[in-house]
Amino acid sequence: MVGITSFGAFVPRYRLSRMTVFMNMGWFNPVTMGVAQGEKAVANFDEDSITMAVSASLDCLKGRDRSQIDALYLASTSLPYRERQNAGIVATALDLKPGIRTADLTDCTKAGTSAMLAGLDNVKANGGNVLVASADCRLGRMGSLQEQVYGDAGAAVLLGSENVIAEFQGAYSLTYDFVDHYRSEDMQFDRSWEDRWVREQGYGQIIGEAVMGFLKKTKLPLDGFNKVIFNCPFTREHQAIAKKGKIAPDRLQANLFEQIGDAGAAQPLVMLAAALETSKPGDKLLLVGYGNGADALAFEVTPEIEKVRDRKGVKGHLAKRADLTAYTKYCVFRNLLPVDVQIRGEIEPPTSVTALWRNRRAVMAYVGSKCKKCGTPAYPPQAVCPNPKCKSMDEMEAYPFADKKGTIFSYTADMLAASIDPPAIYGIVDFEGGGRASIDFTDCTLEDVKVGLPVELSFRRKFVDHVRGISGYFWKAVPIVK
Repeated sequence: MVGITSFGAFVPRYRLSRMTVFMNMGWFNPVTMGVAQGEKAVANFDEDSITMAVSASLDCLKGRDRSQIDALYLASTSLPYRERQNAGIVATALDLKPGIRTADLTDCTKAGTSAMLAGLDNVKANGGNVLVASADCRLGRMGSLQEQVYGDAGAAVLLGSENVIAEFQGAYSLTYDFVDHYRSEDMQFDRSWEDRWVREQGYGQIIGEAVMGFLKKTKLPLDGFNKVIFNCPFTREHQAIAKKGKIAPDRLQANLFEQIGDAGAAQPLVMLAAALETSKPGDKLLLVGYGNGADALAFEVTPEIEKVRDRKGVKGHLAKRADLTAYTKYCVFRNLLPVDVQIRGEIEPPTSVTALWRNRRAVMAYVGSKCKKCGTPAYPPQAVCPNPKCKSMDEMEAYPFADKKGTIFSYTADMLAASIDPPAIYGIVDFEGGGRASIDFTDCTLEDVKVGLPVELSFRRKFVDHVRGISGYFWKAVPIVK
C-alpha cells in the first residue's frame, strides 16, 4: 500500500483584511472591490517560501524519525534562489541525513501536486519515505487583483508504504501551455491575462477536463468521492465548476479564499490538509492541482488517520492569528515601499559561506551539544562541558534544540537595533531538558512577552543581503500566548 503517511500545514500569523487593501488602493483600481471579501494570510517580514515550507514540514514530521526520510521534494513558484537548491536549505534546516534525494519543482501552480506524483512514483519504485513540502509567498502589484487574491501558506505530506493514512488510488495529468498568468526571469510581479478568460477558459475548462480524464482512466465514479478538492480562488467559479461537474456542495472542499487566499503551488496541498483533518476512515478524496494543465490524484482514507490527529494543521494555524491593520506595514514587509533603516540598517557585512558550511547544523538546524558524561546540553555547541562540576573536554554528542520548547528567562526591547518592525525583541531562553541560549523573538508584540512564558522555535529569515543576493536563515523564538 502506497500513499500519505502524515501531513502538516502552516499559515502565517498575520491576516490582512481585503477591505483594508481596497480602502488604500481602491481609488486606483475600483474593480478590485469585487474580491474584497474576507482576509488573506500574510507572511511576516522574516518569513518566505523556505521558512513556511520548513514550518509545514515540522508539523508533518511531528513524532517521526527524520533519519528514515529518503527524499525531499520542494514545490513553489516563489523560491528565493534560482541557482542554489532551495530544497537543500529545507533539508538542512530539518536536519535530514545527507544521503537523500532532493529536488525543486517550480514555475507553475500545479507544482505541488506534480511533486506529490514524483514522490509517489519514487516510493513505488524504491520504497522508503518521501517528504513533499510546498509553500508560496507571491507578490501582487499594488492595486492589482493579484494583490487581493494572493495569500501566503505552506503544507507538507509524507509519502510511504507503511502506516498509510490515505492510500493512493490513481492519477491523471494534463499539460497545456495555457497562459493565464506568467512571470519571466527578470520580473518581480505576475502579469495576468483578462480575468474572464482566466476563469472560464482556464479553471472552468481545464479542471473539468482533468477530472473527466481521471474518471475515464480509472473507471471510478465521481459520486464515490466524499471530498473533491481543487484550487480556484474565484469563489463563484469554484462553485460553478462543481455544479457543472454535478459535485454536491457538501462534497466540495472549501477553497479557503476568505481565510487564506490563493497560496499558489501550496494551495492544493493546504486544501488537502484541511480535508484530512476532518476525514474519516473510508472517505475518498479527489485532489486536483491546476496550473499549465492539471493533475488529478485520488486517495482513500484508512483507519491510520486517527493516529495523526495531533497536528496543528490548517485549523490550528487559522485559530492563531493577528490583524495586520496597517496597509503600509504590509508594503514595507514586502519591500514595496522604501523606509529609512538608518546607518545601522545599511551595514551589510558579507556572509561567509565557508563558516556557514562548517557550522551548518548549528546555524541551520539549531543543533547544539550534549555532554556524554553528565548529560548537560549547550547551545552553541561546546568542546568543554559547561557544567562546572564536570568540565569534561571533547566528550560531546550532537543535541537538537529546534524541537524543544523553552521558557523566557529574560528579554529586552531595542528601539536602536536595525529592524523594519521595531522594537527588536530578544532575550534569553531556557530549554526543557537543559540548555540556555540568546535568541530573537518573533510573531509577538512587546506586551505579549513575559518572563516565564513558554516559547517554541521557528525557522525564519534572519536577513536579506541585497548586494550579494543572499537570504540568511536562523531560528527564532515564538512566544506561546494563550
